[in-house]
Amino acid sequence: MPMIETINLTKRYGDLTALNNLNLTINEGDCFGFIGPNGAGKTTTIKILATLLKPSSGQANVAGLTVGYQNRQIRPLIGYVPDELGAYEDMVVTEYLEFFAASYGIHGQQRKKVVHDVLELTDLGYKATAEVNSLSRGMQQRLSVARVLLHDPKVLLMDEPASGLDPRARIEMRELLKELRRMGKTILISSHILPELAELCNVVGIIERGTLLFNGTVDEILRRAKLGHVIHIGVTDRIDDAAKTLATLPGVKKVALANDDSVTAAVGSKLIHVTYEESGAGGLNVADVPNVLVTRGFRITKFTEEPVNLETAFMRLTKGLVQ
Repeated sequence: MPMIETINLTKRYGDLTALNNLNLTINEGDCFGFIGPNGAGKTTTIKILATLLKPSSGQANVAGLTVGYQNRQIRPLIGYVPDELGAYEDMVVTEYLEFFAASYGIHGQQRKKVVHDVLELTDLGYKATAEVNSLSRGMQQRLSVARVLLHDPKVLLMDEPASGLDPRARIEMRELLKELRRMGKTILISSHILPELAELCNVVGIIERGTLLFNGTVDEILRRAKLGHVIHIGVTDRIDDAAKTLATLPGVKKVALANDDSVTAAVGSKLIHVTYEESGAGGLNVADVPNVLVTRGFRITKFTEEPVNLETAFMRLTKGLVQ
């Protein structure tokens, strides 16, 4: 069952189109990674789904309910984590959580139990009496997650939850998100930390200038981005001859010499970048390349294949355009 669905969702601010006919489907239990440069439309999408913005046209549904028409029914089902935590001055952690629990209609002993449970889940129990504004950025982000879990929502909308966190805090946030996914939550998360999204998410979407470029599983996006593999080869000398030799191999699409002298100095040789098609009909068998070079008298100092991960896929599938 789709928990989040957008149909030709469009948002305009005057002459600026922040979202352009966005079509997304996120099923129950999915962890969806929303990827794109600043200004691509990620936050606009999340705010519309959180019922904080009205779309200019198109439709957004959460759990089968339509944003803009059934907001009162949608809000108890969602938890929205913005990129910044807002809190009243001098409010301590338990007061902060009890304030929001009361807003959700949770009272008495049940409220105390719920507050205790979310503090334990987010590992903030030892900070229960600390002032919110005294918490580190990482702890504030965990507190923001604790807040949205008070009413046990089905859907979590998380806008850059790891932004500005140090490495330890990012690891802690990642483990918390894994636990929430194990609990069956449907999660939409935007982030610039792409390796972590690859580990967390089973589905990703790439958006640029308000237009969705790709939507599918992580494996699908990696396969799509891997059209044209790249290997990096270092030789001690006769680099031009080596490049010409490589260009004659079947399946080789492009041969380029490294321009960065610092890289050349670091590996102790000159580098050649080879883009090729996989072995098969007219393709290249990478295992044969070192033997070809050695038999022709070249001395190899480096031979590595460029890995394709979510970061390289993002760079290959986008153009770096901003609004």
